[in-house]
Amino acid sequence: MRHPTPPPPERAAEVRRRFAEEARSERPDLSALCLLVGAAADGTLEEPGLDAAQMELDRLAGQLPFRPGGPLSWATALHHLLGVQEGFRGFPVDYQRLESSLLHEVLRRRRGLPILLSVVWMEVARRAGAPVYGVALPGHFVVGFGPPEQQVLADPFAGGRVLGGGDAELLVAGATGAPLDASMLTPADPLEVVLRILNNVRAWAVARPERSDVALWAVDLSLLLPSHPARLRYERAQLLVQRGEFLGGAAELEAYADVVAAVDEPAAERVRGQARAARALLN
Repeated sequence: MRHPTPPPPERAAEVRRRFAEEARSERPDLSALCLLVGAAADGTLEEPGLDAAQMELDRLAGQLPFRPGGPLSWATALHHLLGVQEGFRGFPVDYQRLESSLLHEVLRRRRGLPILLSVVWMEVARRAGAPVYGVALPGHFVVGFGPPEQQVLADPFAGGRVLGGGDAELLVAGATGAPLDASMLTPADPLEVVLRILNNVRAWAVARPERSDVALWAVDLSLLLPSHPARLRYERAQLLVQRGEFLGGAAELEAYADVVAAVDEPAAERVRGQARAARALLN
């Protein structure tokens, strides 16, 4: 089985430039951003592959009935097309594969994580004119159709099964042990979706220290989003040190310490100590 490997430096820089441009546009395109994540992960994904993935989303949207009705009708139509006819769904083993977080691979394999399958649902439904959006339940991403008072939820990981009654409560309780709060049912912003996808990629890489290359490009893309956790800069510095780039890692640790010093000087000094230790590794 071929594992995706990042593209060479020149192509990687071009992908980051386009990702930053799209993320900062007035209306970021979710499918374009997800495919650029795939291009950062997989050096074999070039322009023809990016175009083919968008064309596949267009093709799938063309298979939907024209304006089938209200939110439930849309959810049911997507379930029958994508879950039943096209076979998109997820399995527990998919959490162990990087490809499950890459949109072009999910389109090819018909398998993926809940959030990537939800991206497929959203992008196909959006092209067909459905009132669709992502719903970032803790631990399990789903899709929603219609306004809050008529909201219908579907679980693409389960083939697009329409959620009824207490299904959403059970998903949240199973993931967190906490009750469902109404705030969890609000539509997710496209950039929030992308950051959550990149968080999944980073979590996958953390469990595989030999794939620090994956962690690094995922952090780099996360830092290009207009809003991101400041601690990602610390994570990037640690990755550079881990990969043997001691001077670069030390410089980034010191820059992060300068930011932290404004609110927590003892923590900043600990980070400066890590920077000194990184430089000492050159001796």
